[in-house]
Order: sequence, then structure tokens, then C-alpha cells
Amino acid sequence: MLEKAEELKKTALDDLQGAANPAELNEWRVKYLGRKAGALTQLLRGISQVPVEERAAFGQAANELKNLLQAAYEAREEELSRPAVEMLKTIDVTLPGRPVSLGRLHLTTQTLREMYGIFAQMGFQVEEWPEVETDYLNFELLNMPPDHPARDMWDTFYVNPRVVLRTHTSPGQIRSMRRHCPDPIRVILPGKCYRYEAVTARSEFMFYQVEGLAVGRRITLADLKGTMIDFARQMFGADRQVRFRCSYFPFTEPSVEVDMDCIICRGEGCRVCKHTGWVEICGAGMVHPQVLTNGGYDPDVYSGFAFGMGPERIAMIKHNIDDIRLFYSNDVRFLGQFG
Repeated sequence: MLEKAEELKKTALDDLQGAANPAELNEWRVKYLGRKAGALTQLLRGISQVPVEERAAFGQAANELKNLLQAAYEAREEELSRPAVEMLKTIDVTLPGRPVSLGRLHLTTQTLREMYGIFAQMGFQVEEWPEVETDYLNFELLNMPPDHPARDMWDTFYVNPRVVLRTHTSPGQIRSMRRHCPDPIRVILPGKCYRYEAVTARSEFMFYQVEGLAVGRRITLADLKGTMIDFARQMFGADRQVRFRCSYFPFTEPSVEVDMDCIICRGEGCRVCKHTGWVEICGAGMVHPQVLTNGGYDPDVYSGFAFGMGPERIAMIKHNIDDIRLFYSNDVRFLGQFG
């Protein structure tokens, strides 16, 4: 048994030097000094097999081995903790802490809130609708039945043959009209839209839109023009000039594109406006009679206008940003400029 004790001593001390971290050191303690199944405990339990005349010597040797291993364990524990202690000695706890960087609103969110404020002054309320829409609401009720060529204007993500990720916020027109009919309404419908397009400096597959809708008696194109001019001058400056060009959207008639004199070159021509002096800020028009009918309104009694604009595009014009991909690249160097 004395030979076993000597063998245990050698093995335990060799293993102790291999313990490179506190977790491994704890495993060594359990393996050799553990009270229930430790190697030293198992050795002491075999004392009954030692001849009576040798038991005193064996007990003394086992007790010395226990003290030796316990001392070696404590020395190794101190040795492993020493680098951490030395590091703590180099820390001056009286120094002030490093300032924590505060988050800020994303540029798109800032632009949306500014738009909400402008339209709120005109009496528009905010309503939000689902980003996943039925084909029926996204296209058919907006004057685009199956196989209608106007559907090619929107590259669509289909969830299944009858469900899509909305390609524009215009389905909200039908939802809002059906919610409020027959009362007059004046709402803006912000939210994300999705199109199966290549990501470039000018287009993203996911982007925000703000849809506007006003329905009531005797609403005319002049009301739409006044709303767009007022918006442009509140958002970009009181001296802004606005023009309207004929266009086509299946859910408005007549349809227009709304342009503003370039804020960068003030109409003289630059890279941002493609040297035309004008930049497009939204598409708009008078709500098509069939769309009014689909929303529950009698087009012989009610009329209305609608418009749609992109907050990212508004922000790009206002802050002279030439790449829409910067909005969602999570580059804090870009986002941090708009605190």
C-alpha cells in the first residue's frame, strides 16, 4: 500500500502541472481530493487490507500525502490567478468611466416623422395596414385584374398564387375606404414595400412608402396640387418650385408625376437631377371611379386624390445622398451623421 501511495503522489503531481485554467484545476481536485470518489479517499478506504503492524506507518504516509496534495493544489490555484490579480493592479478605479454611445433614430424614421408632422397639419391621420397582402387587394381591386399588363410595373414576391408581399402601399386605399365609408377621409398610409428587383444605388428590394388618400365631396385636382406644393415647401424650403407631369397609374385618373426644382443646383442642372433641373418626389392622381366603387364610395357623389412617395428618396434629395443602399447597410459612419 505504501507503493500505491507513492505512485498516487507522482501521478497527481504530474497531472496538477497540466491544469492550465481554473476549470481544469477543479477537475483535478475532484479527481484526487474529492471526499466521495477521490483517488486519495479510495486509497484510505483500503487501510483494512494493510497488515496491523504496518497500519500506523501507512496512516502517517497517507496523511502526509494528503497535506502535500492540498498544499500543491493551493499553490497551483494561486499561480493561475496571479495574472488576473496583476491586471487588476493596473486598473485605476478612480478614473471616470468611458462614455456610452447613445443610439439615435434611423434616418428613414426621422424622415417619416417629419412627413407625419407636415401632413398632420393638413388634417391627415396615420393608418397602417399589413405588409403581406392578397393579390385581390394588391392588384385586382386597384384596377389590375389577372393578366393586366400594368402588373408588369411591379416585380412581385409571391407567398403563394393568391398572397403577395405588397408591392406598394396602395392596397391600404381600399382598406381605409372600407373602414371609413361613407364618411370623408384624409389619411396617410406608411409602411414597407417589397419588389423583386436588383439592388442598385437607386433601388432596393425593400423600401418604405407613404401613401396619401383624401376622399370627400367636390375634391378636385386643385386640392391635390395644393397639398403637394405645401408639402414640398414645408419639407424642402419655402422657395421650392413644383411642377406636374402627365403619367399613368391604373388606380388613378388622371395621373401625374410631381417634380420639384432640384434642391442641390436650384434648377440649373446637376448629377442628382440628371441635368434636368427637376427631381421627382412622388406619383399621384385622382382616385379612379372604379377604385372608389371598390372602396364602397359612390363615384357620382364622392371624389378623391391619392399620392405615393418614398421617405428614402425624400431623404436622399434633402441630404444629397446618392446611394439608397446606405440606408440599410448598418454603417454607423453613415447613420451617425443624422443625429
